Amino acid sequence: MVPGQRVWNPFDRPRVLAVAHDNAARSRVKEVTMHRAVSYLFLGMLVMARLDVSTASAQAAPKSLYDRLGGVYKIATVVDDFIERLLVNDTLNANPAISEARARVPKAGLKFHVTALVCEVTGGPCKYTGRTMKDSHAQLNINERQWQSMMTDFQATLDKYKVPASEQHELIKIVESTKKDIVRP
Repeated sequence: MVPGQRVWNPFDRPRVLAVAHDNAARSRVKEVTMHRAVSYLFLGMLVMARLDVSTASAQAAPKSLYDRLGGVYKIATVVDDFIERLLVNDTLNANPAISEARARVPKAGLKFHVTALVCEVTGGPCKYTGRTMKDSHAQLNINERQWQSMMTDFQATLDKYKVPASEQHELIKIVESTKKDIVRP
């Protein structure tokens, strides 16, 4: 590049041509330049409008329960506390079938499966790979009193971690939906 020489810019071309031609040519160049400016302005407005629509639709979409609970790490923390409460629950421990099952199933594995289950049913990315509620509780002979004791522990855990009331209601509704598969009539 020669010192003092400018780098060619395609947007400068109409102005260079306007200097080189007569008044009629200058007028056409101004029209082309104005047309280009209006085109860029219109294109910019379309892009901004599209961004506004995308942002508005993203804001309008309600968050999943999973997201409102804070994701898998927060869910795992709550599950950990809940399982620890169940392990020392005297009402549940009085059931010999539950005591036998606890001896066979490591608590870390139980916590893992419950976390994955809660993550999945609340709209998260996890996939529960354990047995169905019916299959995993069939031999435990859980009665209504034991169910209510478990629900009391669940409520205490939700309160301890200050889970908001609306999310608590949704979680309790999900847990209640499994009662028919867990509690013996």
